[in-house]
Amino acid sequence: SSRQALEQARAAAEELEELKAVAKGLEEENAELRRQTRHMEKEQQSLCSRAEGLQEELLTEGQGLREQIQAQAARLADLEVSAGGHGGHGRCR
Repeated sequence: SSRQALEQARAAAEELEELKAVAKGLEEENAELRRQTRHMEKEQQSLCSRAEGLQEELLTEGQGLREQIQAQAARLADLEVSAGGHGGHGRCR
């Protein structure tokens, strides 16, 4: 009766304290996961910026190489024309 009700109330209070402890643990874990997520998002943003920079560098380098190849091809064509004008003696055998 009243003793049983008191025991039930005590048991319920203990269970409530346990649930509060579990909830606090979950809140702390959640806060840590949020912190890790923010850190990873910043890291991802940094890596994306770096990748964009490297991609830009590669595009610039590729353009420079294309221009060098075109210049070399033009020089080679000039050399072939001038070698051809000397009766073909400029050719290697």
